[in-house]
Amino acid sequence: MKLKSVILMGGLMVCLLSCNDKKPTNVIIAPKPVVEKPQGPQRMEQTNQQTTVDWIGKKYQIDVKRAPADSLPKVKDESGRVYFDNLIRVKVSREDGSEFFNRVFSKRSFSDYLDENTRENGALLGIVFVEAQGDNLVFGASVGSPDALSDEYIPMVLTITRMGEVSIKKDTELDSARHEEAEDDGV
Repeated sequence: MKLKSVILMGGLMVCLLSCNDKKPTNVIIAPKPVVEKPQGPQRMEQTNQQTTVDWIGKKYQIDVKRAPADSLPKVKDESGRVYFDNLIRVKVSREDGSEFFNRVFSKRSFSDYLDENTRENGALLGIVFVEAQGDNLVFGASVGSPDALSDEYIPMVLTITRMGEVSIKKDTELDSARHEEAEDDGV
């Protein structure tokens, strides 16, 4: 009987010692994240913008699709990571589905407006529809660092006329200036 009491007391002591209050700690030990080196060139995300617009008295469907292109020379960001450059297709269709405009743009389409570094290392980042303005469809375009976190780029304005002609120029107006102008107009 004494042996059972000793064993029972020993078990109770173990339980009591293991159940005692431990002080909570605010120290969290986590392993340092391991940054994996990318294998081969990186691809920027594929995008697709679709917009319906009233232009010169009719409705038009505008499709802008960006896709990485294996066929183009590779480009680099500021830290030397290699990326595929992009091709962007701009397609404008009439209400009946017939094509008014369909063209693929590359960085080369904008080369006259780029500095040497951007021409060599920049990627075609995007073309986005901005507005229908009179007889023109106006788009914003940019070529610059392929790193999504970078703010290094050259903004341009791409215009498509009602005759399907394309003109490109550097965008010299800051977005903040446009915003202030819109506020002045009561918008």
